Amino acid sequence: MIADGDRVLLGLSGGKDSLSLLHLLIHFQRHAPIDFSLGAVTVDPQADSFDPSPLIPYMELLNIAYHYRKEPIVKLAEEHMDNNSYCAFCARMKRGIMYSTARKHGYNVLALAQHLDDLAESFLMSAFHGGQLKTMKAHYVINDGDLRVIRPLVYVRERQTRSFAETQQLPVIYENCPACFAMPTQREHMKQLLAVEEKHNPTVFKSIKTAILPLMREGCPE
Repeated sequence: MIADGDRVLLGLSGGKDSLSLLHLLIHFQRHAPIDFSLGAVTVDPQADSFDPSPLIPYMELLNIAYHYRKEPIVKLAEEHMDNNSYCAFCARMKRGIMYSTARKHGYNVLALAQHLDDLAESFLMSAFHGGQLKTMKAHYVINDGDLRVIRPLVYVRERQTRSFAETQQLPVIYENCPACFAMPTQREHMKQLLAVEEKHNPTVFKSIKTAILPLMREGCPE
């Protein structure tokens, strides 16, 4: 996923997953047999219930190139979103801001912290609600051709990032977006469905990983 000379920009929300990936990338930057640079970007949507600004001094302490973008996503969503599509609107806005930040500062790779649980949930959502077999891709070039997106944690379980964050005492910032938590989401429903199934079938995520491997490759729609 990362080649010699790459300039990698991490999408850092402050959650357990992106903070875990941050420290993994720092480790590999120090010990991998390749040379790559590392920066991070945080998009502050200016929501009353979510303040990622404590990441600023933390990133200064780590001496990582850091780009903190304040954008009125919440206000824009109120003006432009359709029905209950706030989460999709927010995700599109954040992705566009990360792309523009990468281009402005000369990064050629955007690293995102979705893990196997996320991919499994996306797979079921697409099958159940969209009638399609697709999930997030592990590594691909965006349509404009100038950036690669990588997801290094696609084989990692959510419980592993949680355990790592707790063990390392990472400064996790918990998002509490009222638009996301006002009603049960499709993703949360899939999460609960998978949790119930795993109690009866401990290998369910291993089976899903095998099933979605072809869908995670370059060329498959995301």
